[in-house]
Formats: sequence, C-alpha cells, structure tokens
Amino acid sequence: ASGTWGSWGPWSICSSSCGDGVALRMRRCLRVSTEELCRGEPRQYRVCQLEGCPRGAVPFRAMQCSLYDTKPVLGTLARYRWVPFHGAPNVCDLNCLAAGHNFYYTFGRVLDGTRCSPDSPDLCVGGRCLSAGCDGILGSGVQPDACGQCGGGPGTCIFVHRLFQGVPPSSGYFGYLNVTKIPAGATNIKVTDKSRNYLALMSSDQRYVLNGDWSIAWPGAYEVAGTRLLYARAADGTESLEAPGPTAEELHVMVLLQEPNPRIEYEFWAPRQHGASALRQRQPQPRGAGSPQPSLDPPPLGSPLPDDFGTAGHCGKCRIPKGHSQRIHHFCQSDFGKGCNWEAGAWNGTPAAPLTPAHPTVFQARIVATQLVGQETRHEVRVLTRYRRRFPLLPREYVWVPSTCGCPRLQRGRRYVLMVQRHINREHTLNRIVLHTDGYARPWSVREERRVREAAHRCGPPP
Repeated sequence: ASGTWGSWGPWSICSSSCGDGVALRMRRCLRVSTEELCRGEPRQYRVCQLEGCPRGAVPFRAMQCSLYDTKPVLGTLARYRWVPFHGAPNVCDLNCLAAGHNFYYTFGRVLDGTRCSPDSPDLCVGGRCLSAGCDGILGSGVQPDACGQCGGGPGTCIFVHRLFQGVPPSSGYFGYLNVTKIPAGATNIKVTDKSRNYLALMSSDQRYVLNGDWSIAWPGAYEVAGTRLLYARAADGTESLEAPGPTAEELHVMVLLQEPNPRIEYEFWAPRQHGASALRQRQPQPRGAGSPQPSLDPPPLGSPLPDDFGTAGHCGKCRIPKGHSQRIHHFCQSDFGKGCNWEAGAWNGTPAAPLTPAHPTVFQARIVATQLVGQETRHEVRVLTRYRRRFPLLPREYVWVPSTCGCPRLQRGRRYVLMVQRHINREHTLNRIVLHTDGYARPWSVREERRVREAAHRCGPPP
C-alpha cells in the first residue's frame, strides 16, 4: 500500500512583484516504513493574479540574462552583454545571446514563473513549460466544459438547437412575438433570422436591451447580461445575434414582425438544470398589441390583387391630387391627420388614436410589392431619393394605407413621389409609415421632381 497525503500547506508569495508569476504550496506524504511513497506531486503551482508591470520595466527573462553581464564565461576574461535568445530547443533554459555576436550561452534554468516564450501564456516551472488549467493550477489539465464551467464533466450541460416557425394570425398581426428564453449561464449563443423582420432582446426584468419599443438599433457590439453581444444585419435583412457567454441572467429572444412566417434558428449551450427547461419550452405567445380580428375575412396575405383593385366597388374611384395648389397643400399645410381617425383595423368611426398633424416626409420610391393585410394595404417600396425627411428611412420600407380600396393606386415596378407620415399610436405598439387614401402619390417624372423641389423651396425647411 502507498502512503497518504497530508493537507496542502498555504500558498507562498508570488515569484514576481508584477506581471507573470507563480505561487507554490506543498504537502507531506504520511506513511510508515512498510508503505510505498505517495502517488502524485508534493508541489503545486498556480498562476499569480498580478497587475501589469509599469511601462519601461525590464522583462523577467531579460532581467535574468542581464545578471551575467559582468561575469566571464567560456573560460575567458571577456565580458559580454546578454539578451534573451528564443531559438534554443529547451524554452525553459536561460538561453542568452551575446549582444553583437552570433552565439548564445545557456545559464541553467529560468526562474519559476518565466514565460516559455514572449507570445505564450504558458509558464516555466522546475524546467518544464506548463499550461494553466481553468482552475489556475499549472499542469492540472482542467478545462471548462461547453457551458464554461471549470471542470464540468460529461453531461453537465446540454446543447439546445431549434428552428422557430411562428405564424402571425391571419388578421394581419404585426408586433413583437416571443421566440425563446435563453437561460442564465448559457454560452456559445447564436440566433439567425433570414427575413425582413427584426430580432429583439429583452432582459429578465422585462426591459428591452436591443430593438425594443419599436426602435431599431445599429449593428455592432453590445454589453448584455455580462457578455459581449455581436448584432449583425445585412443589406438583404438577414440578422444574427452571437455571444460567447456565459450569460449572467435570463434573456428573452423576440422578433418584431414586419412580414409573416419567420424562420428563426437559434442555438446555445446551457447548464443541465436550465437547459432541460429550455428544451421543454412550448411555442410562446405573442407579446404586444396587434390588429384585432376583422369582421370580414380579408384576402390571404400575398394573394393576387384583382385588375380593378382601387378603381371600382364600394370604394369608388381613387382621388388623384393634382395641380400646384394641392401639391403645396399636401407638402406644406399637411392636414394629413385631420379627420383621419384610424388605427390598424379601426376606422370609419371606430375609436382609435388619431394621427397628429405634422409636416410629411417626401421621397421617391419604386413599388416592389403590394399586399392586403387584414383591412389595410401594405406597399413594399425601395427608397430612391429623399426630398424632405422628417424621420429616418431605410433603403426598403413598408408604406401602409388604412383601407383595402387600393387608393392611391400604385403599380408594381413603377416610381412615385410619395408624401407620407410616421404614425405611432398611444400604446407605442404600432410604428408605421402611413399614406392616406387621398394622400399625395404621383408618378415620378423629371417635371414632377422639379415641381416637388420648388414646393420644398417655397415651404422652407421643415420645422
């Protein structure tokens, strides 16, 4: 039988006063004469947590070489100035190059706590180059598991990888929708969305930390839940959220719906006690207010529009604003909101938050697509030229008309001059670009652009 180790002694002081260094502790082998020596190491080294050395301080290895500057070597009385040499086989020997000469000399081992090489975090101890485990002990070999827990064995964390396929109600619901909950302690987080919707993130205290309250953030790096989150958004609308973790609190991934059928892929590692609940998550329910269910079933989203769309039926013919006076009226007076008491699915006398009269945003746009959504018409447009801007415009936007009459009549592929307004309701659950049914929408031409610019000059800069 072998002996038994006694308790570890206290840690020694650090081998250095700044920068790299190691501390040592020892234990004794308790045995009788008939027992074999204890199995294991009697010494243990750990990395010291020290502040960096001041600027201009001599590196540890260079300081050790300089100690031999005044001492004769090689059996001669010659004196040399010695500097570190890093091309020798054993990196934990004190290999020093004679400055100005082409030879080096080995002065035994380096002191414990010397870096193995300038670009390596590993340290020399007892002539051996050792790596520190995640426990800080040199040579322990202890590594963090996939959840970032030091020394976690197999099964301590689980991998969650799912595809969220939420479908908004047929009434044309557009707003925030829950996707998943990322538990505290999650690592290697990645969420991707390949649509024109916007990913959003909420903390455990129900506060938005990204793309919340109908406000879209710039792509970039954000500090969230104790980790660094990288938010990326491509020109085609593809988004991604990536964070190494571990997260210090729960995070709720959401999506701000702008179009139907999101396909959001997410993955992360989580501690088993939290990850198991993530795997059992049921399809989350929508958050926020959306359009109420209309009394009449609207055409399916994306269905072909009839040839007489906007020209006949209960709507009558579209009113087309013409003439210099109407252009000035729409551009400068902007009574867009007067008498227009509407909200998603609520108009024709139904109580709702009215639009606030304000000067409009005027721009040239190409119509990409037109769809009926509930009791509204949604135009997807490509913004080409901005003449008068009261709020930021993305290269591609949705312009909403509060009816299904198709007025003003906008044809796919054609360019128009549009005068629109931003509408945010009282609850801040709707934030849309609105074009009223008798709003100013004229086919673009060089002549029309010149007249619009003349109107802008006459009105002066927006207040």
